[in-house]
Amino acid sequence: MLMEKEVVATIGPQSSGIAHVISHVMNELQVPLLSFATDPTLSALQYSYFLRTVPNDYFQMYAIADVVDYFGWKEVIAIFVDDDNGRNGISVLGDALAKKRAKLSYKAAFSPGASSSEIDDLLVSVNLMEARVYVVHVNPDTGLSIFSKAKNLGMMTGGYVWITTDWLPSFLDSSDSVNPETMDLIQGVVALRHHTPDSNMKKMFASRWKNIKDVETSGFNSYALYAYDTIWLLARALDLFFKDGGNVTFSNDPRLRDTNGSALHLSSMQVFDQGQKLFQILVGMNVTGLTGQIQFDSEKNLVRPACDVLNIGGTGSRTVGYWSNYSGLSVVPPEVLYSKPPNTSTSTQHLYNVIWPGETVTRPRGWVFPHNGKPLRIAVPFRITFKEFVHKDKGPSGVKGYCIDVFEAAINLLPYPVPHVYILYGDGKRNPSFKNLVNDVLTDKYDAAVGDVTITTNRTRIVDFTQPYMESGLVVVAPIKEIKSSPWAFLKPFTLQMWSVTGIFFLFVGTVVWILEHRHNPEFRGPPRQQLVTVFWFSFSTMFFAHRENTMSTLGRLVLIFWLFVVLIINSSYTASLTSILTVQQLSSGIQGIDSLISSSDPIGVQDGSFAYNYLIEELGVSESRLRILKTEDEYVSALEKGPHGGGVAGIVDELPYVELFLSNNKCIFRTVGQEFTKGGWGFAFQRDSPLAVDLSTAILQLSENGELQRIHDKWLTNNGCSSQNNQADDTQLSLKSFWGLFLICAIACVLALTVFFCRVYCQFRRYDPEPEEPEISEPESARPSRRTLRSVSFKDLIDFVDRRESEIKEILKRKSSDNKRHQTQNSDGQPSSPV
Repeated sequence: MLMEKEVVATIGPQSSGIAHVISHVMNELQVPLLSFATDPTLSALQYSYFLRTVPNDYFQMYAIADVVDYFGWKEVIAIFVDDDNGRNGISVLGDALAKKRAKLSYKAAFSPGASSSEIDDLLVSVNLMEARVYVVHVNPDTGLSIFSKAKNLGMMTGGYVWITTDWLPSFLDSSDSVNPETMDLIQGVVALRHHTPDSNMKKMFASRWKNIKDVETSGFNSYALYAYDTIWLLARALDLFFKDGGNVTFSNDPRLRDTNGSALHLSSMQVFDQGQKLFQILVGMNVTGLTGQIQFDSEKNLVRPACDVLNIGGTGSRTVGYWSNYSGLSVVPPEVLYSKPPNTSTSTQHLYNVIWPGETVTRPRGWVFPHNGKPLRIAVPFRITFKEFVHKDKGPSGVKGYCIDVFEAAINLLPYPVPHVYILYGDGKRNPSFKNLVNDVLTDKYDAAVGDVTITTNRTRIVDFTQPYMESGLVVVAPIKEIKSSPWAFLKPFTLQMWSVTGIFFLFVGTVVWILEHRHNPEFRGPPRQQLVTVFWFSFSTMFFAHRENTMSTLGRLVLIFWLFVVLIINSSYTASLTSILTVQQLSSGIQGIDSLISSSDPIGVQDGSFAYNYLIEELGVSESRLRILKTEDEYVSALEKGPHGGGVAGIVDELPYVELFLSNNKCIFRTVGQEFTKGGWGFAFQRDSPLAVDLSTAILQLSENGELQRIHDKWLTNNGCSSQNNQADDTQLSLKSFWGLFLICAIACVLALTVFFCRVYCQFRRYDPEPEEPEISEPESARPSRRTLRSVSFKDLIDFVDRRESEIKEILKRKSSDNKRHQTQNSDGQPSSPV
């Protein structure tokens, strides 16, 4: 009947179901609908005249997802009324949780007006499930009934988590006082409420509201504030509408016809001619009300949606934080953060401590093992090789080994019991496929896989692994043959180039020292043959620091210091290298690592069931025809001993733990060659998002820190030091590359010393035999000696001068200096005066 009158706008309803119906009518009548319905599927894209003046439930569900993620829970059970509002809201919650790598493990829906027994049965069923985090999205009447039943079932105690949407704060805020019995039902509950800033305008409204005598209660919730702002928003919009020349006129639409049996008299309704103009004014409004800023985005939703995160306790509730789509979870009100850059990173998310059901501040784990009597189904590989890791046993558990002991030790560290049963995986005739084992965990055939399961990239995409409890990586095992000792082993420490350069430098330094010492030291003088022997003797005796000739010149001593330092380094390196060659067992193999193994085109052995088979083919490009599947340790030994030309393999590619055990059991007759070419580890595999994977990872770290993991390792596995081979003869040879710097320094010292020596000798020679002055009287051309003759005489004089003792040269120069001074004195006394 109301719509049959001339209506320009409609406010309400709060019910999402009714809002869906009315929105269709408002579209046809072109009348703006200002609604309090929170159903996320109601939007202006579907209904052109629909305008929501309260926050969308879409944001409330994302706020719940952030709370769940903040506390680290992975599974949530939703309890809701099976109507449009409930279904659509929980659907959004599921999407929001999925983005946080969490999930709705169960949707517990009940019909509107469900009986008490139906609710009771629903809670009993969800209590048997694994998840202990419940999100309640209902109306107040049904919600309180749920909590009453939950308390009777013992579901309001420690370990349970209850999160409600805004219906619970709305109920509490609307009541003057809640009776203690009701408050006792909801202790420890976390609830969300639409955030409204504590402004002076809001305080003045609250004061006026309390002074109204006709109201039934002095309390009001957030919806009352939004209703108040909605009325004022419409009033201001109409004011702008009339000021802008708007007119209220209506017209009949011939498309509107009465429907048989319908209570809606469509033919009597009229279309608001300027409804589109009024709607656009409403959408463009930007004012401040009791609820804060009132402004709409492009999707006709209120901007800056925010929630208060409340913790119910005692006789009321307290705020433990806030949520907004601008900054996520924070203990600071959103309006304070709007002036800062948006930041929703994990490190900035924070809430105050929450008191959970059972009056505990310890964060609930959020899950338990379901109360259905089913233990954890754990698949264990039924190995036929390397049984130290895991093997079948006649004991109660049915399995035994290193991996089992590590798992049991980790389980015992958990603060809760984990009932489990081991199930052997495989036929016991050959090692099972670990790829298939992991896939069976994915398909829910097993809950977990415990054993020597390697953590690989592809596997982490489908299951969750714990922290690695053993390091692993692929290595190459190759057949090794012993090299017999050689009588020429003493030549092996140096390469041929190193020997050549070292010998040349011995002669070079000996010659330099002889040149520098020849004039000073009588031990470096004598007949040419004796001097040649002296040079050779002195040169090579410095190798053992056994030279008996003393150096007397400063330059000779300087050169010898540099050379003896070089000799000391060479001697030490030679001794160390020769000791290694003679004392360490020398081994050689044609395979030096994975690169040489792949390039050899020889057969390669891999363990049956190992991921190395696919890795070599898919990652390293090895042809499948080259790979040989080895099922037992005896086949390992046989294949390596036969070699590639005898029907065996050139090398075996396997994981390091297996290789270490294999080498220990075969008395070091094989060796690993090269380095590990992959890095990884072994872990326990669980189904995706299993909380056990996280708890067991922490337990494994504790085992590592307290030494228990090493003790279990020593119990089952031994290592006799045969795992690697890096002592091959070629590796001990020293080349010139390691010593060229020393030789360069010594050469520079020799060159500098010779340069200083010859400059000094040349200066002495100039003083000893100065160039005669040109005579004034010209002689006949035939009487002059040729230039070549003078040059030959001068060079012979220089050689003769260099060969003389230093003491003779000094005596001659001294005597010659005295004669020159005496001659100059005589000339100055008898010379006549110069003419003017």
